[in-house]
Amino acid sequence: MTQAIIFVVFPLCLALAACSDFLTMLIPNRVSAILIASFLVVAPLAGLGLTEIAMHLAAGAAVFAACFALFAINAMGGGDAKLLTASAVWFGLTFSLVEFLIYVSFFGGLLTLAILSLRSHTNTILASGLPVPQHLLTAKKVPYGIAIGVAAFAAYPSSPLMLAVLGG
Repeated sequence: MTQAIIFVVFPLCLALAACSDFLTMLIPNRVSAILIASFLVVAPLAGLGLTEIAMHLAAGAAVFAACFALFAINAMGGGDAKLLTASAVWFGLTFSLVEFLIYVSFFGGLLTLAILSLRSHTNTILASGLPVPQHLLTAKKVPYGIAIGVAAFAAYPSSPLMLAVLGG
């Protein structure tokens, strides 16, 4: 059961968040809440001690502080900040968190360039009748949940919980 939770919950939540952000430019709060709650349930079952769990929560707190600052200056959306914070809890204060954040930056940059390119061709896209969500062409922000989701899929195999399941 523990393995199923580790293999399914985190990837499913990130996929749901990425799809939701792509289609609606919103990330449901329940996704972040499920990520944190399921981590708190699965971590002891996977063999993490109280100190390790505290370090995972500290990773979330550190990422939250940075995201809050970015949100305060209107450089990051609230849903993105919550999703990034909840995801960081699954990685903990490990190299996998650094790997995850580097992937977020890289894929976020690619996504931003793709969205800017898409927006520069708005008239062509609208004239062609391609089924592109309207908000991708007109919104002022980028659906960063997509980059967070892709980065999570790339970094998750090196996370402490995945290593615990695969190694034990």
